[in-house]
Amino acid sequence: MPTTLAVRSEIWPIKGSFRIARGAKIAADIVVVEIGDGQSTGRGECVPYARYGETIAGVIADIEALRHDIEAGLTRHELQNRMKAGAARNALDCALLDWEAKSKGQSVSALLRLPPPAPARTAFTLSLDTPEAMAKAACAAATSFGLIKLKIAGAGDLERVAAVREAAPRARLIADANEGWSLDDLHRLTPKLAALGVALIEQPLKAAEDHHLLGFESPVPLCADESCHTRADLPRLVGRYSHINIKLDKAGGLTEAVALAHEALGLGLKLMIGCMVSTSLAIAPATLLAPLAEFVDLDGPLLLERDRAPGLTYCGDELFPPLAELWGVGAGPP
Repeated sequence: MPTTLAVRSEIWPIKGSFRIARGAKIAADIVVVEIGDGQSTGRGECVPYARYGETIAGVIADIEALRHDIEAGLTRHELQNRMKAGAARNALDCALLDWEAKSKGQSVSALLRLPPPAPARTAFTLSLDTPEAMAKAACAAATSFGLIKLKIAGAGDLERVAAVREAAPRARLIADANEGWSLDDLHRLTPKLAALGVALIEQPLKAAEDHHLLGFESPVPLCADESCHTRADLPRLVGRYSHINIKLDKAGGLTEAVALAHEALGLGLKLMIGCMVSTSLAIAPATLLAPLAEFVDLDGPLLLERDRAPGLTYCGDELFPPLAELWGVGAGPP
């Protein structure tokens, strides 16, 4: 069983800046957890998110509060009831899974009874900007990516999406409002985005305003992001959204994310697998859910000035499964 726990914060600069409806950032502030037994070491990474009241200091404090229990052999199954869903539990859960895979000589996909790891096609995300700047970024992205996600915010969105569509006429588009639309925006803009061929709209309204979606016949499929964290959220999402965006930092780790994915599919909801801006260590666990999803948005490391080494391999929009040196693969056959 694990006997050591190490926790640290890291800062990874972003290429330029990354802006969404709630603001901009120039670096990814992350927390890394390492759990070991003297022979095998498991790692996990999380991104504390202010939208959910999380901070670097708070996440580290929450992890440290469980130090004695973790070093005494707390299992990932016990962890689910000892810590609330969120970034801190994600880092611990993924570290425990990585350690378990390495100590047993198995892959995490085998431990969780998931399909074998396989390459996936990921979206590339365009930061919120002027229509001209987003069109330029879309033109560059479209040479490698068939699925482009653009951040939107309400005012000026029609011009942004139209500019991106003109610059990338063959790309599938996801428009992500990050709770930035009003109810008027929803009714006014959704038909126009449908006419521009947008394939999915993420979280148009604030999570507290989801009730306005009940009975709304959207011409574009709607995806819950900020509204969906764990399985407890699913009952109120049915009939309001067609898709949910699963992120490990919201779900509190891969253990809950797998359960969330299966339950959502059973309810008729389709999946998007997303991420925060982070290094490959945070993205690697999420890649195991890609075979279950209609939309994959795991481009976090591509938005950084540099990634950790070894990192994930991207070939254009093709994302390859993690190597053992990064995360989740034991010493035996994968």
